[in-house]
Amino acid sequence: MTRAAGDLVTLTPQGLYCAAGGFHIDPWRAVDRALVTHAHSDHARRGSRHYHAAASGAGFLHHRLGDEASIERHPYGARMTFGDTVVSFHPAGHVLGSAQIRIEGQGQVWVISGDYKRAADPSCEPFEVVPCDVFITEATFALPIYRWDPVDQVFDDLVAWWQGNAAARSTSVLLCYALGKAQRVLAELATRAPGEVLVHGAVDALLDTYREAGVRLAPTRPVGPKVRGESFAGALVIAPPSASGSPWLRRFGDCSTAFASGWMRLRGRRRWQGIDRGFVISDHADWPGLLETIQATGARRVLATHGYSDTLARYLCEQGIEAAALPTRFEGEGEGETETEGEG
Repeated sequence: MTRAAGDLVTLTPQGLYCAAGGFHIDPWRAVDRALVTHAHSDHARRGSRHYHAAASGAGFLHHRLGDEASIERHPYGARMTFGDTVVSFHPAGHVLGSAQIRIEGQGQVWVISGDYKRAADPSCEPFEVVPCDVFITEATFALPIYRWDPVDQVFDDLVAWWQGNAAARSTSVLLCYALGKAQRVLAELATRAPGEVLVHGAVDALLDTYREAGVRLAPTRPVGPKVRGESFAGALVIAPPSASGSPWLRRFGDCSTAFASGWMRLRGRRRWQGIDRGFVISDHADWPGLLETIQATGARRVLATHGYSDTLARYLCEQGIEAAALPTRFEGEGEGETETEGEG
């Protein structure tokens, strides 16, 4: 990150820091005051003295950080004063409770986007464009090849895959991240396919928070201890990626496996992971979504992080926008997200 004189946010060994407000954003190490965009583990780390988060995402933070964590909840749009700054959280559209963080101070406005997506998603709050002077954007899928198909088309294909396997008396196992992706799939299935969906324990542990927030999900049942002679023929099972190749998965016998991820845009990824089917479903913005968002913010300066940050920064500079890559300890969709989703 190239620091300019008077920068409101700077990069420190603990992560992004706002000296004027006395807080860090998604810090990598323990700090006194952490403002957190969302509860995936590449953004929310244990050990800080006090956390601040969007109200609808605080429950997931407790799930990750422990009940003893000191977490203050804030409604979207509420203005808070930290030192010489005014801060507010705004919907990022990534998962339920995910937030962009707007910081106003020293005559400028910065927005730290966290992870975000622009596609419609019935399981979380829609993305909000927040005008700013400096925009820190994710770059997970910042290559022109990453363009998402229409949501309805993808989920219709997923239902057809499940129904085809059911007709053949085979079990369908869909691998996807336990926080966000699994609930998005269940929310879409609630209006597309009648019947119960079986879920891994790591997925089941997070469903009540979504339902309590008013998100309509397909009916679910957790997969319990293995019972001799139990049949899963025709069922759809949702599990975290870490279940692939595990003893837990073997209980389903000769099943058909699929992975829901933006990485499935590349066929080589599917072959590498040894799955039968890939569904391009991402909770991140695609290439057009990133460019649309950057333009909509009106930012005169852009810092790119998490993913193909160098590529995005170089492209923006070629378009006449001041831009640079912002180093991070974590890169790519799902990096760090599987820690909790592989348990239970």
